[in-house]
Amino acid sequence: MGIGGLLKTYVGMVPNPMSSKMRQVRSRLRGADVTVSVCPYCAVGCSQLVYTKDGRIIDIEGNYESPINGGTLCPKGAATYGLLHSPHRITTVKYRAPYSDHWEDRPLDWAMERIAQLVKQTRDATYEETDEHGTTVNRTLGIGHLGGATLDNEENYLIKKLFAAGLGIVPIENQARI
Repeated sequence: MGIGGLLKTYVGMVPNPMSSKMRQVRSRLRGADVTVSVCPYCAVGCSQLVYTKDGRIIDIEGNYESPINGGTLCPKGAATYGLLHSPHRITTVKYRAPYSDHWEDRPLDWAMERIAQLVKQTRDATYEETDEHGTTVNRTLGIGHLGGATLDNEENYLIKKLFAAGLGIVPIENQARI
């Protein structure tokens, strides 16, 4: 028997490497839409495949075509699905009113509106069109921004444009440089 015959015999003896659990996952993903995304955690930027059916995320895995991670994900990246669908996920914000002695649960929409109001109020109160020498500055020094390392280049670009050009915020920094 030649090497080809041995190889065929050997391959025929090897059990199917796909476990029954993996076959269930693959069948569950059949017909799903796939979107390429970026892991929301560290600044490495691992590529992920996000599977959706009927507008709902059903699975997230590493992108095998990515030169960054080649389909692998760290433990946090592998748990991205749980970040979205865990029954323990916090969906409200904690708010402590000025001079209060306790925290309250508030809806996220309330918090976003409150932040927008406070940013506008602070910008309006501290905005300078000109400095003490009459030079046009169009800035506010009453607001600063410190970004996180989980943001990708596109998000940082938009933040810089909104905060610097749109709102006139000068101190803008990212923790990845600190």
